[in-house]
Amino acid sequence: MKIIKRNGAEEIFDQSKIINAVKKANFAGEKGRISDEEIADVTDYVEYKCNKLGRAVSVEEIQDMVENQLMAKGAFELARRYVRYRYTRSLVRKSNTTDNKILSLIECANEEVKQENSNKNPAVNSVQRDYMAGEVSRDLTKRLLLPPDIVEAHEQGIIHFHDTDYYAQHMHNCDLVNLEDMLQNGTVISETLIEKPHSFSTACNIATQIIAQVASNQYGGQSISLAHLAPFVQVSRVKIRKELEVEMAKLGVSPTQEKLDMITEERLRKEITRGVQTIQYQVVTLLTTNGQAPFVTVFMYLNEAKNEQEKKDLAMIIEETLKQRTEGVKNESGVWVTPAFPKLIYVLEEDNVEEGTPYFYLTKLAAKCTAKRMVPDYISEKVMLKLKVDKNGEGHCYTCMGCRSFLTPYIDENGKPKYYGRFNQGVVTINLVDVALSSGRNVETFWKVFDERLQLCYKALMCRHERLKGTLSDAAPILWQYGALARLKKGEPIDKLLYGGYSTISLGYAGLYECVKYMTGKSHTDPEAKPFALEIMQYMNDACKKWKEKENIDFSIYGTPLESTTYKFARCLQKRFGIIEGITDKSYITNSYHVHVTEKIDAFTKLKFESEFQHLSPGGAISYVEVPNMQKNIPAVLNVIRFIYDNIMYAELNTKSDYCQVCGFDGEIQIVEDDGKLVWECPQCHNRDQNKMNVARRTCGYIGTQYWNQGRTQEIRDRVLHL
Repeated sequence: MKIIKRNGAEEIFDQSKIINAVKKANFAGEKGRISDEEIADVTDYVEYKCNKLGRAVSVEEIQDMVENQLMAKGAFELARRYVRYRYTRSLVRKSNTTDNKILSLIECANEEVKQENSNKNPAVNSVQRDYMAGEVSRDLTKRLLLPPDIVEAHEQGIIHFHDTDYYAQHMHNCDLVNLEDMLQNGTVISETLIEKPHSFSTACNIATQIIAQVASNQYGGQSISLAHLAPFVQVSRVKIRKELEVEMAKLGVSPTQEKLDMITEERLRKEITRGVQTIQYQVVTLLTTNGQAPFVTVFMYLNEAKNEQEKKDLAMIIEETLKQRTEGVKNESGVWVTPAFPKLIYVLEEDNVEEGTPYFYLTKLAAKCTAKRMVPDYISEKVMLKLKVDKNGEGHCYTCMGCRSFLTPYIDENGKPKYYGRFNQGVVTINLVDVALSSGRNVETFWKVFDERLQLCYKALMCRHERLKGTLSDAAPILWQYGALARLKKGEPIDKLLYGGYSTISLGYAGLYECVKYMTGKSHTDPEAKPFALEIMQYMNDACKKWKEKENIDFSIYGTPLESTTYKFARCLQKRFGIIEGITDKSYITNSYHVHVTEKIDAFTKLKFESEFQHLSPGGAISYVEVPNMQKNIPAVLNVIRFIYDNIMYAELNTKSDYCQVCGFDGEIQIVEDDGKLVWECPQCHNRDQNKMNVARRTCGYIGTQYWNQGRTQEIRDRVLHL
């Protein structure tokens, strides 16, 4: 059995350390001493409790168990001395906690950091540098920048104040990059003027540079649209045609117009292939200043094109993007595998969802790509136009920022809808499971506790907002001065972009399933419990509406994509409330409004059910269905896609895409238990070396490829198929 030390390092459970600590407390006073046999009993019971949890246990959790068991034995004097011993030791540690964490991550001994982000490799210098800076930021944030009640609530898992590792700087969360403005009107990168590109391939190259620059100046996801690249296909077409005519003249050849058109389109296709390849490969291979590939989403929406020719050109870009992504990228062994980025989103529209419509061939390509590589994900234009309605009564279809953070509808000073160039200020998440457990199943108490926790979240969100206020555009010129988000003057504060709905700020939530299950005894999919679940969602929306009216800031409900925090919340709940069957007996809690991963439900019922909750999660939401290998059953994938179009705004299909570098196994790498810890194992050769296998799983909207903490790993193992 493994334990996690305070510095994040992992080591084998050692009974003697508990025995020695209790003995020191035992002999520190005359009263209330217990025998060595009784100390051994306490230690045995603690080991039993640790094994029962089925995960690596932290030192603090073990000490809590010791304290509780001493109290249970009636050894109150000894328990008090043990508490004093813990307190004295903690005072000694406080002076160098941050130092120890930094040193442990440099030596790759910090197990918690290793599993914090499934797309970061903690052995790489650039990642370590980012984590070192993050530890300093966390320390400053907790000691100096946040109110003590916010810090305490965050530590106890009552709320989660996201991205404390970046809070010391004046940085924000997600972006919807205005690539159109930057390409059409020029931009500046590293003090170098980048003018409007004269070809599609150049436009793609500039786009990847913009992506890298944006990623280095914020900490969340970003999205770009292929529609902003589409006009440059015509630019290249004209350029290629002129060059071709010159070539023919030099050769003394006079081909027909039809022949010239054919050769032009052939060369244009090759340029589109090169341009898309630039985006696909550069995004995968880029390492930004935080030591990871940019969290970028590429949006594919035919109806964004401004005319029919541009739509056809956009279709060519989408086709090539889907073909290349289906192929994948080669790993270090030269085998084609599934990359994590860029994430792809494909919009389902009237002219691409039915056999016989002009662009159905693209949807079939998308289905094949999803079956093999887990992307693209799907947005229903039909449903989104009904849900995202502006103050003029017009519906809009647009991409999320990154994996799921959606902007609210916005009309600019010219009376026109605006989405590109906007951003999210940050997220604070409420732990709904904690609200329920704190109420003791008393409904009146539940709403009282809920109000208190929402007020705490409001206070924390205003801290995020205030941290951004006064930030000068010089802090991130690519964002604020050169078009990604705005074109402010040098030295101009960004404050006007924080109000009036230009940007959003998100109230996240997690654990709706467990919350409802505890309060009602039923899953929120049960018709008797569902109204209570919807009432909770509406209650949070009402709170955001009230805050918005008070502050003139767009507060919005956000279905939090918990990654490492699902484990943190679970451990905190177990510490405060113990193991409650069906509620806290897992090492994870359920993301946002999702149906619990172990609940048996078919894909169509799940999507239909969750569509009602997407409507009440306007600041961010995504639903998924877990499916087996569908590469030989594309018609079934197309059936799910069609259902998405008719019923839900935003959804994805999760499959498995793994490879063992030792034996060449291409299938599903399994999760097995090894001495109390969950590890990945090849079912063919039983290889457990994570450095010699490629595993891709979707965990939070994005695909992860660098493994996960024990809580998320358990959640992945527990998933049932919906198809």
